[in-house]
Order: sequence, then C-alpha cells, then structure tokens
Amino acid sequence: MVREIMKNIFAVGVNDWDRRLFDELIPLPDGTSYNAYLIKGKEKNVLIDTVDPTKERELIKNLKSLDLKIDYLISLHAEQDHSGAIPKVLELYPEAKLITNKKGKEFLIDLLLIPEERFITVEDNEKISLGNKTLQFIFTPWVHWPETMVAYLLEDKILFTCDLFGSHLATSDLFAKDKERVYISAKRYYAEIMMPFRTLIKEHLKKIKNLEIKMIAPSHGPIYSEPDFIINAYEDWVSDKVKNEVILAYVSMHNSTKIMAEFLISELINYGIKVIPFNLTKTDIGELAIAVVDAATILIGTPTILTGPHPAALFAIYLINILKPKTKYLGIFGSYGWGGKTIDIVKNLFTNLNAEMLPPLLIKGYPKEKDFDLLKEWAKEIKEKHQNL
Repeated sequence: MVREIMKNIFAVGVNDWDRRLFDELIPLPDGTSYNAYLIKGKEKNVLIDTVDPTKERELIKNLKSLDLKIDYLISLHAEQDHSGAIPKVLELYPEAKLITNKKGKEFLIDLLLIPEERFITVEDNEKISLGNKTLQFIFTPWVHWPETMVAYLLEDKILFTCDLFGSHLATSDLFAKDKERVYISAKRYYAEIMMPFRTLIKEHLKKIKNLEIKMIAPSHGPIYSEPDFIINAYEDWVSDKVKNEVILAYVSMHNSTKIMAEFLISELINYGIKVIPFNLTKTDIGELAIAVVDAATILIGTPTILTGPHPAALFAIYLINILKPKTKYLGIFGSYGWGGKTIDIVKNLFTNLNAEMLPPLLIKGYPKEKDFDLLKEWAKEIKEKHQNL
C-alpha cells in the first residue's frame, strides 16, 4: 500500500503483522513494519531504504504502482531488514545508483554482494540535489551499527532516521496517533536495541537539535508528525536521571528465593518505592528491558544450582549487562544448599554497568527469622540510597 505523507513524498514500505521474533531473540508482540520512502523530485527520484527480504514482493508492487523511475537508492543502514530488497530494486532499476557511506558500502558488498560500480559514497553533512529538493546526510554511527546515518530533506523539513526513534509496531496508522501505545512500543525498541548506545545517542541528538524538523520518518513504526513527542522521550531515556524504582528479577526452584523476593517487595513498597517484579521463568525479556531503562536499582534473585546461579538468572544478568542501563545500584540475593560461587560469578558478569554493587545477601536453605532481619536491613539500605539520588 502506498500513501502520500507530503506532496510527492510517499511511504512505500510494508507492515509485517505476523512477525513475532526479531533477530531470533527479541519478542514482537505487535509485529513490526519495514518503512521505505520514495521522494519525487523535479529532476531526480530517490528511494530511501528498502524492506526485509520476506516482504520484497510487496515493496516492488508498491514501487511499480507509482510508475516512477528511481535515480537514487539510499541505504541509511545495512542491516537486512532495511537492505534486504536492495539487490532486487537495483535489478529492476538498472540506472539507479546506491548511495551510502564508506562503511555502509563495505557492509552491503559483504552482506548482499552488490557490485562496487553501483555505489556512490557520501561524507558526513554532504548534500545531494533532486532538482527542487535537497537531502543532507548526517552520520550517526552506532545507532545501532557503525555505518548508520540519517537523512534530512531540507525543503520539507523531514528527518528520515532509520532505526533511531523507531518502534516495532505494525499499525494501520501512518502517523503516531495513539501516543500511549506508540510511546510504549518506542520505549521497548529503545530498551532492546538502542540503550547500549545511550551515550552516543546523546551526542547524535545534539547534531539534530538545530534542525527545523516538521516530521520524523523512522524505518520501523509510525511516522511522527509531532517530532517533539519522540525527541523529548529519547532525551529522557538517554539522560542520567533514574526513577525511584526497583527491578526485582528472580527465579526460585524450591520457594526459598521466592519467599525472599516477596518479602523484599513488601518491604520496599512500604518505603514508598515502586517495585517491578519479574519471575524469570515467565518473563518477556522485552518487558524486562523496558523496565530497566529508568530504574535506580536492579536486584537479581537466584538459587544456587550446582555451584552457581540458575541459568535463567544468568541469562537475565547477561542481557542487562549488554543493554547497559543507567541504573545506580545492583544487588544479588538468594539461597544455597552447601556452597558455591554465585557471588563471584555474578560480579564478574556485571562488567558494563557503572553501578554500585550492594552487599550480596545469600542465605542457607529456607529463610529463617534472622534472614528476614537481614532482608529488612537490605531494604532499608536501598531506601536510604534512593533518598540520596
């Protein structure tokens, strides 16, 4: 389906309503979209990005319905959900040149075997003219690959941002009308994909700050006709500010760790702290990722299995470590039967977080009265740290 977002600017991408897993890792409860945009200029026409290979046929149908030649095909990001249909488009439009940066060219040759003679490479802030329209390229490396960039259409003041500001959300709305739903989807997308690059994104937001932007057109999810909505959200997410929240993620085999978790939840709530619990055997990892964006403290509860943490806890620790949230405090609690190396293993896995590690709290067997006293002291310490944020 083709829709005109402004005069002579068309959305030609495709919704993937049924996709439920991305990169064989990320759950997609609302599907996703692969957005591509065609700009009709006075002298040249340009297609910005393509779609996932599974939706190539629908993209080609959309392009043929416009019955326009394509002079330039721009690749803002070489990952296959954006670039997968590039070979087919170049085959159907043999005069088209593929525009990207040097790093993008390298990736596209490696990933898609595109001939070198089809490329035009651009530098940061370089512009190309379509006759009556001008596109400016702004490099945004590591959002979320090293070659990523955005494109600004000067005359119409549209910023094409590829993955930046995106959301895995298949919807019939071309624009972000249901703001609450879009906000949650965009935050999930940020948490799962963008959060590891939080510091770099801060700098990239500065690059676009002085642009007059009337519309943001990402490569996933709806278009933002009110750009401040998503820009302000990102500025909050990438800031160093945390909320008075504790993420309590746990797994329990014989209820000892679960009883500790439930006791901590009650104690922390009594101190006026918002607690977001996750039973790791039942958790959607996307929901966990969203929760850790803002939380001041993350607590991991695990029994000792053999000599270390439960595998479900290890997976959560690994995930949180690679996502690199801005959390201030980390804690490990749980139970053991006869010994083990749980504490050392956990400490060695949390290498990417600039957070203070609370004194670990592991108990032997079923929690006893003295153990609940220790849990009370632990909750009190967390409360005091939150008061000093």
